[in-house]
Amino acid sequence: MLLRCGSHTLDLSTPIVMGVLNVTPDSFSDGGRWLDSDAAIARGIEMVAEGASIVDVGGESTRPGAAAVSIEEELSRVVPVVKALASRVSALISVDTSRVEVIRAVCAAGATIVNDVRALTMPEALQEVASTDAAVCLMHMQGEPRTMQAHPSYQDVVGEVIAFLRARIACCRKAGIASDRIVVDPGIGFGKGQEHNLRLLAHLDALQELNLPILVGVSRKSLVGTVTGRPIAERQSGSLAFATAAVLAGASIIRAHDIPETVDAVRVAAVLRQSRIAENQL
Repeated sequence: MLLRCGSHTLDLSTPIVMGVLNVTPDSFSDGGRWLDSDAAIARGIEMVAEGASIVDVGGESTRPGAAAVSIEEELSRVVPVVKALASRVSALISVDTSRVEVIRAVCAAGATIVNDVRALTMPEALQEVASTDAAVCLMHMQGEPRTMQAHPSYQDVVGEVIAFLRARIACCRKAGIASDRIVVDPGIGFGKGQEHNLRLLAHLDALQELNLPILVGVSRKSLVGTVTGRPIAERQSGSLAFATAAVLAGASIIRAHDIPETVDAVRVAAVLRQSRIAENQL
């Protein structure tokens, strides 16, 4: 499976790791650690050296309860980092944003993937991405970050997530964004309770009916803490277990904080998945 990202084509026949680079003071796991641009750039370079194929830069926290920041503030956080990394690393640069002004600026600065938790539903975001040659990750979220965990409710979480993503894919195609530029993300932890998250991960293979690459981000999230009983700083093992399970179920991209460990877990899971596929073809 190939993903077209600007002038680059990403081969996803073997699953890859996307590194999380939060240029924010309030992200749930590492808020404030990479707020300084020079520190963020150094961390991005380090992530690539550790094996990340994509560096995902975020300038506005989307954790539950997170407050919005101004467009000017988001731009000042992400644009210098994107511009520097795009000229210094071989990996692709993604930006975690929903705003049309930010999408426009980061694509001009060298980003080739837009990772949008709102799936291009903000005004003009769809048209802005369509006007570029960047790839886009469409994520499912029920509600908004500030309120999404208040009372998440579903009749059939797997079916509803797939239906939402299918509708957003159709909107992208209608706007001129080809299928080879689209990734889907079920949105673990975004407007979902524990049982919703577990059901989505247990039935992740159902998303393969969309015939697009699947991205999964569970790294250090509250789901890992609930299952393992571990605080954020001790959730690496649980995160790796979920990453392994996601790859075995068909995920192509794993979004993670702990790069070398996740790269190893993804490689092992990919080998097992390929072995199973080869066996079924006999």
